[in-house]
Amino acid sequence: MSRAFVKDTEDVEGLPDRPISDLPNDVTAEGLSRIEQALAAAEAAQAAAQSAGDREALASARRDFRYWNARRATARVAPEPSDNSVVRFGHTVTIVREDDRRQTFRIVGEDEAEPAHGTISHGSPLARALFGKGVGDVVAIAGGEAEIVEIR
Repeated sequence: MSRAFVKDTEDVEGLPDRPISDLPNDVTAEGLSRIEQALAAAEAAQAAAQSAGDREALASARRDFRYWNARRATARVAPEPSDNSVVRFGHTVTIVREDDRRQTFRIVGEDEAEPAHGTISHGSPLARALFGKGVGDVVAIAGGEAEIVEIR
């Protein structure tokens, strides 16, 4: 029989771990909750795959469990910013770009960032450009400039 028709179990067993960032694992309270939900889901998927005898699903669930377990172990809940004078982790910031596009982003942890839904990672170039700046400051981003018009 050709090797093309034989399931190679080494590929299933040897799934590489998901990469973990070197940045501090700062999260919002909501971000910690999402990590805990993902960890519980990975644990449930692992149990289901074990029961079904699905080695591929089990390997994937175990990899996800290791990732979320590591992220939970290193998560640091950042306090809500109480001072809106300069941009910090957890702030919602509104900028106006050179072409008059107005955009609003909340700066959150890496695992909770969803730019399409208005959240960006604290490690993103945009967040790094905004940190420590105040309303009226102009920052260089994406080959252009933007002015900070609101911090909340």
